[in-house]
Amino acid sequence: MNEQERAEHIKALNEAFRPLQPEQRITALYRSYRLDEVMLTSSFAATSAYLLHLFSVYQPEQEVLFIDTGYHFEETLVYKDYLTKVYGLKTREVRAEDWKHEFTTTDQTWTKDPDYCCTVNKVQPLEKLKDEHKVWVSGLMHWQSDRRNTLDIFEDRGGVIKFYPLLDVTREQREAYIKDHLLPFHPLQSKGFFSIGCKHCTKPGEGREGRWNNSPKTECGLHL
Repeated sequence: MNEQERAEHIKALNEAFRPLQPEQRITALYRSYRLDEVMLTSSFAATSAYLLHLFSVYQPEQEVLFIDTGYHFEETLVYKDYLTKVYGLKTREVRAEDWKHEFTTTDQTWTKDPDYCCTVNKVQPLEKLKDEHKVWVSGLMHWQSDRRNTLDIFEDRGGVIKFYPLLDVTREQREAYIKDHLLPFHPLQSKGFFSIGCKHCTKPGEGREGRWNNSPKTECGLHL
């Protein structure tokens, strides 16, 4: 479809999906797109269990891509393995090329240019996969940051349609869902980490204030 048709398609999707609940949105997505046209990514971080639980119930065949930056907390890797087993997820790890990752390690790029470190270890590994899919599902929510508060449920992002089924879920609604379904917390939450990324760039903190501490950076680049 051309640019105008694509814009009209996304507008129609938003109008149809806004009144729906998250589980209804996930179910409805597959009336418009095949399983192999959908890309679901997860960081297996603080808020991941909610979206992954929904998919395990309403579309359990969907593959879950985990971007292994090589710098995750050990607790995150344990949490990923646990959720994969408990929810029966079809998880696949995605990594940067070895030489690129080794460069950022030797160079300690996160100390000099965290944007470039994220580009190498997060953004670039997904570029080819984005080209192979039509829709990219992510668990972003409005209340998590000022930028995320500007998003719509469906958006055109560099040739792929981003889909945020949880976008308008409030913090209170999320907490209620976690409590009602007994979802397991990331182990680092008990230590004051409420947004969890790579170990070099994450400290304890409310919201996303612990990410890229002492830096104006607020996003890794995946969702820009």
